[in-house]
Amino acid sequence: MSSGLYSTDARDFDTNLDLTKIRPYGDTMNDGKTQMSFTLPVQVGEEAIEAAKQLMKKMGFENPQVVFYKELTEGFTFFNCYGTCTHQIDFTQIYVPKVESTVMDMHECDEYIKENLGRKIIVIGASTGTDAHTVGIDAIMNMKGYAGHYGLERYEMFDALNMGSQVANEEFIAKALELKADALLVSQTVTQKDIHIQNLVELVEMLEGENLRDKVILCCGGPRISHELAKELGYDAGFGMNSFADNVASYLAEEMTRRKKV
Repeated sequence: MSSGLYSTDARDFDTNLDLTKIRPYGDTMNDGKTQMSFTLPVQVGEEAIEAAKQLMKKMGFENPQVVFYKELTEGFTFFNCYGTCTHQIDFTQIYVPKVESTVMDMHECDEYIKENLGRKIIVIGASTGTDAHTVGIDAIMNMKGYAGHYGLERYEMFDALNMGSQVANEEFIAKALELKADALLVSQTVTQKDIHIQNLVELVEMLEGENLRDKVILCCGGPRISHELAKELGYDAGFGMNSFADNVASYLAEEMTRRKKV
């Protein structure tokens, strides 16, 4: 709550906030105070500490301080450091492509589909390729969902099939044809050498080769997936961190409705 004298927004107390010159906030506005942790492949000691400080200076930090360090194993030292960031960014010029949809809860989404489509949406999800991680796709698809957000299996107006992990793209597409899926959801955990990127691109190319790409809504998601990356790879939408079934279901419901009207 707030009154004429007090406010819950700390920015109201500071007249120095300039969104065109944003720096990290530590104790006071624009002080640039930053905490950083990293490991260097060097033996623990005074030389290692000095190396960490010099590295922070090259990163653009003033008055770098090593407040904690520890030998991880022989030849590797871990550091906790503080410093003052000298760089700044113009927040007003930032544009991030995002999935454009009105996020509805499960009941709202079901009602929306009933009113606008009049039938269930058939969705297939999987962690494809060599990806063995199912936490993400389970959070979106499985009935129990995640963090209080029910998965698509629990929605009245979705027929959802979770194929699990390490599903070959060929098998994924075959199941989509069998069930006449409206939407395909692909979960990918970031891998070394960008194998997940190669797998995502391969799926798009295979769908195009079968003349199926424009017949389905194709979405991908994962801890390092962004909507911008998904679009670049040929997907309709991408869902990254802090995305729940609500986000995916709402997008699919609205996109299906939009395509129906075209």
